[in-house]
Amino acid sequence: MSSWPSGVLLLLLSAPVCLGAGLPPGLGDLGRPATAAELAAWDIDVRPDFTGLPPGSGSVFEGEALWLEQCSSCHGDFGDSNEVFSPIVLGNITDDDIASGRVAALTDTGAVRTTFMKVATLSTVWDYINRAMPWTNPKSLATDEVYALVAYLLNLAYIVDEDFILSQDNIAEVQGRMPNRNGMTTDHGLWSVDGAPDIKGSTCVRNCERDTRIRSSLPAYAMNAHGNLRDQMRDYGPFPGLQTAVAGESVVSQDAADPRDLLRSNGCLGCHHMEKTLVGPALTDIRERYAGQQAEAYLRQKIRAGGSGVWGSLAMPGMPQVEEAAVTQLAEWLAGGANND
Repeated sequence: MSSWPSGVLLLLLSAPVCLGAGLPPGLGDLGRPATAAELAAWDIDVRPDFTGLPPGSGSVFEGEALWLEQCSSCHGDFGDSNEVFSPIVLGNITDDDIASGRVAALTDTGAVRTTFMKVATLSTVWDYINRAMPWTNPKSLATDEVYALVAYLLNLAYIVDEDFILSQDNIAEVQGRMPNRNGMTTDHGLWSVDGAPDIKGSTCVRNCERDTRIRSSLPAYAMNAHGNLRDQMRDYGPFPGLQTAVAGESVVSQDAADPRDLLRSNGCLGCHHMEKTLVGPALTDIRERYAGQQAEAYLRQKIRAGGSGVWGSLAMPGMPQVEEAAVTQLAEWLAGGANND
């Protein structure tokens, strides 16, 4: 997949008044100046000094309710689950850690490393939740909801009290209590590119080809090592997954009328693979289990409300945002049997 278009997009967004300047011959008319609204939509990052942080607030209590509703199925009720992702918090941060800004348990090779043991900047937590969560519907949280979720996590990590309300006015003060705030160093080349390069060479700067393509590819032996990549892609962003299934293997249909296409458009393939267990069970296994049982009503309820205990202890989040017609179509397809397409 070529990375060249994204580079051009960044150029257009960062220097709209110089549109066409420095582009290869023939591309001077590419695109148009970005509008103020488009720039604002992209410019959502929050920096370590909290530049870019929008105003708002949220309490620990509000964050707990949101967490149980939208986050606990993957991270556990208290952010300590290690079943899907690494735990965010555990009881391994001490008052001494908060006072010193260095987490002592990080020197213990046997300790389970959590997010709040390692992260140095609270802005990183806020920014990531804001742009990437929840898994099935990123960027859907309101600003106050992000504040509330961060407040809840801070409370779980014993950084703030249970009645705390996090806001743009006090977040810098909370940063001063981050357990590993002094654990990040900027004394390396990844932080600053000033001075002499750390790699010295000669041939790489001579006789260079001017017309090059930056791209990535999968070697043949790895093309389908873990199943069809198209089926495993999250359904968000501009690029679809690469179709890597070999001849004769089942793949997700590209026909918009096929119920299986609804799996993609409604985020189901973020957790379910067609043929293999991913986060949740394989869809073919679900179809085989309920074949011939007239289980449409039951499956509609499970899709809508979520639940756990049938395929393991990991809970599936409910899908209240999916339209009723789509829920019905998916339930009928799942109940139709593994060999009935």
